[in-house]
Amino acid sequence: MSHKKYPRVVIIGAGFAGLNAAKKLANQPFEVIIIDKTNHHLFQPLLYQVASAALSPGDIASPIRTILRGIPNVYVEMDEVVSIDKVNKIVILSEQENIEFDYLIVAPGTRHSYFSNPEWEQFAPGLKSLDDALKIREKVLLSFEKAEHLVGSNEANRHLTFVIVGGGPTGVEIAGSLAEIGSRTMLPDFPMLNKKDIKIYLVEATNRILSSFPESLSEKARQNLETLGVRVLLNARVANITENDVEISWEHHSEIIETTNVIWGAGNAASPLLKTLNSQLDKSGRAIVNSDCSLPNYPNIFVVGDAACFTNNNGDILPGVAQTAIQQGHYVASNISRKIQPENRKPFVYNDKGIMATIGRAKAIAQIGKLKFHGIIAWLLWAVIHVISLIGFRNQFRVMTEWIWYYFTFNPGARLIIRSKLKKDNPK
Repeated sequence: MSHKKYPRVVIIGAGFAGLNAAKKLANQPFEVIIIDKTNHHLFQPLLYQVASAALSPGDIASPIRTILRGIPNVYVEMDEVVSIDKVNKIVILSEQENIEFDYLIVAPGTRHSYFSNPEWEQFAPGLKSLDDALKIREKVLLSFEKAEHLVGSNEANRHLTFVIVGGGPTGVEIAGSLAEIGSRTMLPDFPMLNKKDIKIYLVEATNRILSSFPESLSEKARQNLETLGVRVLLNARVANITENDVEISWEHHSEIIETTNVIWGAGNAASPLLKTLNSQLDKSGRAIVNSDCSLPNYPNIFVVGDAACFTNNNGDILPGVAQTAIQQGHYVASNISRKIQPENRKPFVYNDKGIMATIGRAKAIAQIGKLKFHGIIAWLLWAVIHVISLIGFRNQFRVMTEWIWYYFTFNPGARLIIRSKLKKDNPK
């Protein structure tokens, strides 16, 4: 990297936090370098729709360089950050030369957490990247192809049984999406299969799904899922996962569900990169930050989004959602651009704009302030907000038209198998 003309701001991660920080620093007297191990910004809230074949990858992702095109002081590096030397102010990369910084914004996001059972990952993929979504999508589509060749056998039942672990927004949304697409879209293409052959389980360890919502909305979501044919298992924990089954345990008994399709949405772990900061972490591996999102004793290093453990004035830890990341990225970049000294920085204040989750076609729940919505009104709110939040007119137009088409036809256009071959299974 050439000699700096202006103070250098290095941003790790081109998610919601990193991208908003880079945009805030556009055309300012800073040299901004944004580093990401992929070349695209991913709109994660709609990732489950790629996994369930409702949308294509290009509908929810945009190249980082295209998004930041025409901003002369912002540079993009596609590489993986190996570690951070906060004392010498150096970011160590996997392939490129190390990069010095004056200010550092750390926003690497999260990864899957299997609660000390890493061996489950090979059987129960999570949903954090486009690669994850494509693997899940193709496994789901292949399951229907295999099941039709094995109609009436126990092996066919395993292929048409889906277990989603985790009753948070990701688990609920993918369970509802699979239920709708399985019965409304796939079955007409596979006439030898019946609706009763498709079994979908949603496993949640606590006493209700979507625990961040009011109890009345959580219950409405559970009822909507069961209307779609999803069996919701509450107070249930995963005891073991193998290639062909999942063991679910309750307080006094257990049940083995035979399946080849397990999707993990139960837990998140912070990026291991944070350990290289040699700073205090919480039990989830997130960096504990000051009220201005900086590390203790390092006012030029900020950790934001999913990577930060930020406690507000009420003693509550902020949720790891897109709005938190967006607002923190904007706030930190604003402090940097104005060169506000640490002692003069106003604490970050989170503006809660509400929460929402979709269960299926015209089925959703939402809470905005004290207002609660469910049904088609909540679904329309969810759809409008998500379309507006997508980057680029092309993405917004494509997603909107796909949803309108699917609403009336139940026929999504992303059901392509392009990376796997059908392997022969022998009925047992």
